[in-house]
Amino acid sequence: MAWTTMDIAIMAGVITAVAVFLVGLLLLILHYMYRHKGTYRTHEDKGTEFAESADAALQGDPSLQDAGDSSRKEYFI
Repeated sequence: MAWTTMDIAIMAGVITAVAVFLVGLLLLILHYMYRHKGTYRTHEDKGTEFAESADAALQGDPSLQDAGDSSRKEYFI
């Protein structure tokens, strides 16, 4: 079977369209991975990063002053 210039042009067009689609998909995936690389914001109390322990950091918290029994402590991370 002899290839005509029309057949070659159609095949080249299809191959080009698939290549452009794959490059676009790759760029979209790289953009998503760059934007969502694991950074997040925390809303921690000021001054707790210098505390000796978790107990010392939470002693000054007014919402925990009436916690009751201090022998059982529970921390949520």
